[in-house]
Amino acid sequence: MTLDTSSTRPLALVTGASSGIGYEIARALARREHDLVIAAEDTARLARAAHAIAAEFPDAVVAAIAADLSHADGPQHLYAEVARLQRPVEVLVNNAGVGVWGPFADGTNLNKELAMVQLNAASPVQLTKKILPGMMARRRGRLLFTSSIAAITATPLAAVYGATKSFVFSFAEGLRDELRGSGVTVTALMPGATDTNWFQRAGAAATRTAQGTLADPREVAEAGVEAMLRGDDHVVTPFKDRLQAVLGKFMTPAALAHQGRFE
Repeated sequence: MTLDTSSTRPLALVTGASSGIGYEIARALARREHDLVIAAEDTARLARAAHAIAAEFPDAVVAAIAADLSHADGPQHLYAEVARLQRPVEVLVNNAGVGVWGPFADGTNLNKELAMVQLNAASPVQLTKKILPGMMARRRGRLLFTSSIAAITATPLAAVYGATKSFVFSFAEGLRDELRGSGVTVTALMPGATDTNWFQRAGAAATRTAQGTLADPREVAEAGVEAMLRGDDHVVTPFKDRLQAVLGKFMTPAALAHQGRFE
């Protein structure tokens, strides 16, 4: 695989970009004159996504790398493939993630939950560890982490999922402070329930949340990219979830957990 090394456009690596929020983030970056490396585990869907973005934005260089980040060696494989392109990564979007829904004691599968922990929480740490040193050496770069409104409250019936998103938010916030003055910015995107295939993959398609009003993934992506380019520390979107986040500051942890119950 090759990528035009003469291009002066910044290169963005977006994980989980075959559909949903990740796909829309990739489109938003291409619209803002970035070249792209998009990654996901589904080779066929990833190829379709790359083709669609390249057709919509013919000036953008779009490379697709299949990588399963739910396995411990997935991030290293992805990084090695990106390094072969011989282009510095100016923007890293750690977006890949899944959910697992059901009562923890007897309604979920442990192997699926551990794979989710690897994908949602461990893989962003691994990829950032590999790519961040180059950004710091160049004294420029942008990191965007897709967390969730679930990061600010417990999520009964999706307890492990919520914990992974809390980890991502905490990691992003801590890293942001560490990198103050380095030229590298860190932003956490915290969407509410969004109209993607997350619910189907999590086994939560019949829940009230899935049947309710869901955010548009394009609007979520635009909010995240704009916040990242401004250098904001985080953004909660859409507005109703921003309001929920503010009100949550005045609630007890027990009340927040009850409110966050995923039914």
